[in-house]
Amino acid sequence: MAIHGYPGNIISASSPRYTPGFASGIWTLGNWPAGVTIVQTFTASGFWTAPAGVTAVDYLVIAGGGGGGAYYGGGGGAGGYLTGTALPVTPGATYQITVGSGGTGATSTNDNATNGSNSTFTTLTSIGGGAGGSGRNNAGRTGGSGGGRGSGGTGAVALGTTGQGNAGGLGTNQTAPAWGYGGGGGGGAGSNGGSEPTSTSTGNGIGGNGLASSISGTSVTRSGGGGCNSSTASPSGGGGGNGAISPNSGANGVVNTGGGGGGGGDEADTSGVGGAGGCGGGIIR
Repeated sequence: MAIHGYPGNIISASSPRYTPGFASGIWTLGNWPAGVTIVQTFTASGFWTAPAGVTAVDYLVIAGGGGGGAYYGGGGGAGGYLTGTALPVTPGATYQITVGSGGTGATSTNDNATNGSNSTFTTLTSIGGGAGGSGRNNAGRTGGSGGGRGSGGTGAVALGTTGQGNAGGLGTNQTAPAWGYGGGGGGGAGSNGGSEPTSTSTGNGIGGNGLASSISGTSVTRSGGGGCNSSTASPSGGGGGNGAISPNSGANGVVNTGGGGGGGGDEADTSGVGGAGGCGGGIIR
């Protein structure tokens, strides 16, 4: 999430960042000179105390991305993306911050990937990304952004959460034994996941685009959907994991971006597992 208290210059708050193994505790920034804007990044769950004089913050809250499907699997949906300005806070009050974990990728032909976990700050809840469908459990799941459908079947698209993300794409609609085509891309914060044609695998199931934010002082794209499995490269949409070229495994989503995991290739029992979703994060400014 990012902390907005004072107009003017931006200070990189590197010392109060959370690191693995140091997720708990209370961070107090205290009084800062006038004309200074404090940017604080959260990479794990913990607490934040509003400094004296800070009555509102700008924020970016990213949920964990969904895991990718296996066996010609669909890409995982991106974690929900919430951003805004002037969120009221009370000086001296302590607020809990929850950073959602990424979902797990599917590991076998009949396995389901899992959704990412929610991230929260004050009254805000960003919804975890939807899991990508596997070739034999082919429906993607709804979430912050929806997971892509696996190859095979004719299920509906998995929708995203209004104001946080978009729908996953459709995989090819072949049924057994003709599973061997591409899944759909996971939805991203900026666009729907791509869909594969009905009878070929051409790399169209790309992950939905993420959204760029400069709340930290540098433009970073987050909450991209995972790419599907395909016979050609199916890239992610920014922070998501690339889909596999059979028979490889899907790539993991990038940590602290909420990117969806990439869809895995064929025969996931031995190689083509789905990628894990990237964990979420938050910035307050």
